[in-house]
Amino acid sequence: MDIDINDKEFGLFQRLIYNESGINLTSAKKELLKSRLTKRLRERSLISFKEYYQYITEKDTTGEELVSLLDCISTNLTEFFRESVHFDFLSEKVLPDLFENKRKIREKKIRIWCAGCSTGEEPYSISMMLSECPVHLSEWDIKILATDLSTRVLKKATQGIYAKDRLKGIPLQMLNTYFKKGVHNLKDCYQIKDSLKNMIVFRRLNLTDEIFPFKGQFDFIFCRNVMIYFDKQTQTKLVSKFYKHLALDGYLFIGHSESLAGTETRFRYVRPTIYQK
Repeated sequence: MDIDINDKEFGLFQRLIYNESGINLTSAKKELLKSRLTKRLRERSLISFKEYYQYITEKDTTGEELVSLLDCISTNLTEFFRESVHFDFLSEKVLPDLFENKRKIREKKIRIWCAGCSTGEEPYSISMMLSECPVHLSEWDIKILATDLSTRVLKKATQGIYAKDRLKGIPLQMLNTYFKKGVHNLKDCYQIKDSLKNMIVFRRLNLTDEIFPFKGQFDFIFCRNVMIYFDKQTQTKLVSKFYKHLALDGYLFIGHSESLAGTETRFRYVRPTIYQK
């Protein structure tokens, strides 16, 4: 049975999703919302979007269905070493300077944040870049915080298991070094080795929260292809929070379809999609 959604119901979900996640759904996304949420209605044995809205806002005191709703509408397109110019800049400029500057001040702590990490390809790519640096990583305290709104993708990211066709962007030498081949029912998959996993902490985080639950500052932040779902006001607030949580001279990387142009910010432009505090 096809379950339709009228304009009033769409408006209710539109406001709910915006208030809870900052994701700005235009009216053009009405059919997309309908197709993604219909499965949730059927799983809850609900016959209308009005009933589903009431279930989320009035009956589900656990808040779990709201999380499932946000999981459904989140878009999670990613791949290893996506937007390679960023990883080239990391390899050639950011990481060499970072290790050198930390040595000068006799500090061996590095903190990185992947905001909107999806199924984990981005933080694992960064951890590979770190592992390729000519330093003894065992002597360093390195942690990558990888966050996302979606619990569904975070579960996949934590497992670190990827089908062979997801690994096309990884050089063979890196594949052999940092992955182990799956066996039995995972024989067509590869799993990230613990040496990379141990660098990363995966957490659910809503980027529209007023206060983020960490005190320290990050040496660089990746937030790529996330802000395209936010309106200008939400983008400006988020960029301000990134600035606050970056160390002096730290870098912010955003997606190639994004820009800070027109956003009130103190960031210094370095090159397209790369900014510095």
